[in-house]
Amino acid sequence: MSVHTTGASRADLVADTALALLAARGMRGLTHRAVDGAAGLPQGSTSNLARTRLALLELAVRRLADREARVLALHEMPDPAAGSGAVVDGLALAAHRSLTQGRDLTLARYELALEATRRPELRRHFDAAGARFRDQLTGLVAAIGSTDPARHSLSLLAWLDGLLFSCVAGSFTAEAPSLDWMRAGLRELLDGMLGR
Repeated sequence: MSVHTTGASRADLVADTALALLAARGMRGLTHRAVDGAAGLPQGSTSNLARTRLALLELAVRRLADREARVLALHEMPDPAAGSGAVVDGLALAAHRSLTQGRDLTLARYELALEATRRPELRRHFDAAGARFRDQLTGLVAAIGSTDPARHSLSLLAWLDGLLFSCVAGSFTAEAPSLDWMRAGLRELLDGMLGR
């Protein structure tokens, strides 16, 4: 279990450790005491920062969104004016990063997503954190000519999430698909949506 601690605030350290525990041990392995131990903090440190389990989960969700944004490099997504090919390349690279360097974050996200289905108060935070990704994807799809950006972005997101889940927790976990494989799949999907 690796935790990024260089220059991290105490809140970031606790959240990063919580995400690492979720990826390594699942929801049952995430306790305040486990976070203290894995982060090398004195007992009670996590409880002082996040009093309840819900507060700890909310902290993890917010940190997950920040870290996934860096892995996906949303700020580097190509200008849609360059055409759908550039968008395909950017999305394929983002998905590939999620399966390689961001694999543990992707696994933690699925743990949190399942927990959010049982906790409406966590669902609000989870949905708000994911909105920036959905909104950007909808904007990209609209910019490359979609006649129904909301529906098309949902289909695209479902395809991407299905791929990520299958390769992280499903029946295709042995090896991540290649970047070329992802490009081909995304190109087929977008061409079908855009009627090309």
